[in-house]
Amino acid sequence: MELTTVWFTLIAVLWIGYFCLEGFDFGVGMLLPWLARDDRERRIMINTIGPVWDGNEVWVLTAGGATFAAFPEWYATLFSGFYLPLLLILVALIVRGLAFEYRHQRPEAAWHSWWDRAIIVGSYVPAFLWGVAFANIVRGVPIDADKEFTGTIFTLLNPFGLLGGVVTLLLFLTHGAMFLALKTDGDIRHRARTVAVRSGLAAAVAAVVFLIWAQTLTGNAGSAVLFVLAALALVGGIATAYVAREGWAFIGTFACIALAVAGLFVGLFPDVMPSTTDALYSLTTSNASATDYTLKVMTIVAAIFLPIVLGYQAWSYWIFRKRISMHHIADAELETAT
Repeated sequence: MELTTVWFTLIAVLWIGYFCLEGFDFGVGMLLPWLARDDRERRIMINTIGPVWDGNEVWVLTAGGATFAAFPEWYATLFSGFYLPLLLILVALIVRGLAFEYRHQRPEAAWHSWWDRAIIVGSYVPAFLWGVAFANIVRGVPIDADKEFTGTIFTLLNPFGLLGGVVTLLLFLTHGAMFLALKTDGDIRHRARTVAVRSGLAAAVAAVVFLIWAQTLTGNAGSAVLFVLAALALVGGIATAYVAREGWAFIGTFACIALAVAGLFVGLFPDVMPSTTDALYSLTTSNASATDYTLKVMTIVAAIFLPIVLGYQAWSYWIFRKRISMHHIADAELETAT
């Protein structure tokens, strides 16, 4: 296997990891105004992702850095052409991160309310815009002979791109509800499971339409198999959530997102950014890659440090694996009072 293919695969794995892990973070944030009935329940929801949300964001930083180093032409065209949506995502992630850190610094309800809004908006914006961005990468954008994006922001707001945004938003919403049902106890657990089933049905309809459309644009036999498996995983997740098997339900949405993203990358290969101007101007793993020496050095570094990062993150999830319920919040309040 050529190193360009290796790094295309590794970048795909990084994006799969990001969407599967950060996806439920976004879902929890989006559900904050709909599931929680008071401040204590909002604290429960935030505490479920408190120990892991910043670690989950490392995946997107690594994916961006890997793209910059392994495929500089792809990085340059992508980040210049998609500048505004990526900037909005970055601002949303920064504001959301600040909200997690500052919300508990003061006891006033108004203070909590403003930071809650930051979490909600900071979850909805990237959940939608990541779908728009990836749908346009799959669909293709206008790129000229100099490998430069020649469209505008309105070029990205096409029906396929907007549908991609709706799909990721609904999938992340469902994924977050499954995670809350798995990580909480009491009334909020049951409400989260109900929301997961309802939003999952809407996500299934939108996702099937999107994946069929994507298959007709850039699909092949491999992507078709992965898309079918993704649909089955989502249906299985919804069914197991309905019968209160939260662990299997979460695995279902996790597998659905992983398989769907994998299918998009399989269908895209060997392109990394198709051109709708002329197929000859498309960016591929060959004409957008760095030098062989750069890829060799990167491969050695990745082989050493990637297992360490994966091991640490798996350990952190194991440590914080228990459910959170009302009595945990009451204990925290008692400790603060004393």
